[in-house]
Amino acid sequence: MPFIIDLVYINAGGGHRASALALEAIALQQQRPWQLRLINLFDVLDPGQRFQGLTGLRPEDLYNKRLAHGWTRGMGQELRLLQQLIRLAQGRLVQRLATHWGQTRPDLVVSLVPNFNRAMFEGLRATGSEAPYVTILTDFADLEREHFWIEAGQAQHVICGTARAAEQAMARGYRAPWLHRSSGMMVRPEFYAAPREDRASAMRRHGLDPQRPTAVVMFGGHGARTMLGLAQRLPTLQLILLCGHNQALAEALRAQPAQAPRLVQGFTRDIPEFMRMADFFIGKPGPGSISEALCCGLPVLLQHNGATMPQERYNAEWVAEQGLGMTFASNRGVAAAADAMLAALPTLRQRVAAIHNRALFEVPDILDDILHSTPVAATRHQAESAAMH
Repeated sequence: MPFIIDLVYINAGGGHRASALALEAIALQQQRPWQLRLINLFDVLDPGQRFQGLTGLRPEDLYNKRLAHGWTRGMGQELRLLQQLIRLAQGRLVQRLATHWGQTRPDLVVSLVPNFNRAMFEGLRATGSEAPYVTILTDFADLEREHFWIEAGQAQHVICGTARAAEQAMARGYRAPWLHRSSGMMVRPEFYAAPREDRASAMRRHGLDPQRPTAVVMFGGHGARTMLGLAQRLPTLQLILLCGHNQALAEALRAQPAQAPRLVQGFTRDIPEFMRMADFFIGKPGPGSISEALCCGLPVLLQHNGATMPQERYNAEWVAEQGLGMTFASNRGVAAAADAMLAALPTLRQRVAAIHNRALFEVPDILDDILHSTPVAATRHQAESAAMH
């Protein structure tokens, strides 16, 4: 019998679900003896969709709309309020999670979301289950305030993709065998696959000039209106503009005049193809987009200012520490920053080439070790296999 593993995600921002899908994809490729169940946390916490019935929106839709419009200032204060509300609702959250896991009985629970890890851990334990609980940080670091990613005092596993995150986990009491390191963030298997087409041919097929310097611009899966002003200030730079689900943004960018060829692309699953056509990346300091760009060999130029979300601020610091790119504060400075990137491109690309993120292949091995080193999960699996035979 396969191990039953729950991968818990939310759709706020897209990176949590993307990590869950990446883990599911590699487990299927490797033919792991696992039954993976992808669980949207809000479907468990609000099974009757009462929030959507009252507002017409799912909880994560509000967050995604703010990202699309660039309304990210003040999110630090809102995060504190959210955490207070979660603490006030702790008993109800634990009860609903206990009801869910009491019925479904997983062998392992893997959290890919912040803020709710105490409630999820206590909900699992309230069923009497001793199945291991794992939190995989999908950010480069935790926030310094408590209760975001790493909960102190829980007998659970934590997987960290950077030295800073591992140091934070140790400061909150985690040591081996509960603390695990990976070499970065998980990205989908396609980012490691060989290109289907050579770069020059792919660029010509999309109406781009292979001889011109090219930047790929992406501000998350829901785009951001800041891309309009950014593109306006880069009229002579060849751009690949990835707008995600933001169709209105894509149409506005197509209507914008430019002096260099441009490719405006709506939602696509072929992000590696478009990234491999570029020389560098421009976007917000999201952990997923940074990791994807680096995996494709691209230095990164990140917009970093007072509107940067709290959980993404360290990402820009990490890029600077590693010498993998640069930052700009506003669209007014993007042209000068792009010129500086192009001047430093050979050095930056050498540093990017020295980054070897293998987290997608490391995390399944870590989970397998956790499963087989947990007596309850291993014994149950062996008993069920014996019963089947």
